[in-house]
Amino acid sequence: MKAGFLRIKNNNIRMQPVYVICHLLSKFEVFNWKSMSKIFALIVLISGFLSGNAQVIAPKEDLLLLKETEHDFAKIPQGKPVYYNFEITNSGKTELKLDNVQASCGCTTPEWSHDPIAPGATAKIKVGYNAAAEGDFQKTITVTYNSNQSKIITIKGTVWKAPEGAAPANASVDFLKKQSF
Repeated sequence: MKAGFLRIKNNNIRMQPVYVICHLLSKFEVFNWKSMSKIFALIVLISGFLSGNAQVIAPKEDLLLLKETEHDFAKIPQGKPVYYNFEITNSGKTELKLDNVQASCGCTTPEWSHDPIAPGATAKIKVGYNAAAEGDFQKTITVTYNSNQSKIITIKGTVWKAPEGAAPANASVDFLKKQSF
C-alpha cells in the first residue's frame, strides 16, 4: 500500500500504546529521499519556531524568609501553655502583607501584626500551644501572604502529665496528725 511518499510493509498493528510509534516507524520504508529531507527540514523549522515562541514563566520572587520553619518545645508539663516567636524577614523590594496565619487546630493560637512589613524589615509570629492533652504533638501553621503565596511552619513536642498538687501526698504526715501526744 502506498501513502504519499511511504510504502506500508504490513498492516497488522496490534501492540501496546507505548510501542505504537516505534512499530509504525519500523513498518514504513522511505522510497523518496528528497521528499523525506524536505519534510524533515519542515518539521525542524516548525519545532524551532514553536519552541522559540514558548513563554517562560519566571517563578515569583519569594519575599518571605523564615529564620526557621519548625520549633521543638521538647517536654512540657500538661496544663501549662507555651509560646514561641517565629522571626520572618521581607527580602523583597516591596512591602509584604501577611493576609492570614491559620493553625491546624484550636489548641494552637498564632498572633501576628496586620501592618505591612517594609523591605528588609523583620517581624514576629507568636505561636502559642495549650498543652491540655498528654502525649506527643505536632501542629502546623499556614502563613498566607501577598494574597496568593503561603508557607508552613511547625511546632512539636511532648506533653507529660503533671502531678495533681504542688507536692505528692505524704502518708507519714497524715499518720502524725492522728497521733495524740
